Amino acid sequence: MLYLFFKAALSGVIIAIASEVARRWPGIGALIVSLPLVSVLAMIWLWHDTGDAQRLADHSSATFWFVLPSLPMFLLIPVMLRQGLSFWIALAAGCVLTVVLYSAMVLIGPKFGLRL
Repeated sequence: MLYLFFKAALSGVIIAIASEVARRWPGIGALIVSLPLVSVLAMIWLWHDTGDAQRLADHSSATFWFVLPSLPMFLLIPVMLRQGLSFWIALAAGCVLTVVLYSAMVLIGPKFGLRL
């Protein structure tokens, strides 16, 4: 249980640092959150917990393919905000778009040999 708390606390600290930095320097905050810190931590935890190279390789490959459908959200939200739409509407639209693209990836990806 202590191990789970440590993992959660460390992940939370990274998010808190990124949000505080972004308040002062949006570009540097964006750089921090764009770094694959959570993915790297997840791989470290997975390796520590399983020591299974194949599982880690599968996880890493799937992470790559799941990053792709999340990227359009980061284009849609600023476009909507700059057009005067509210943050919550822009965020909701970005999330809906991401869910749709994730669903498409899950349905279509395996037809092209992707192991997700």
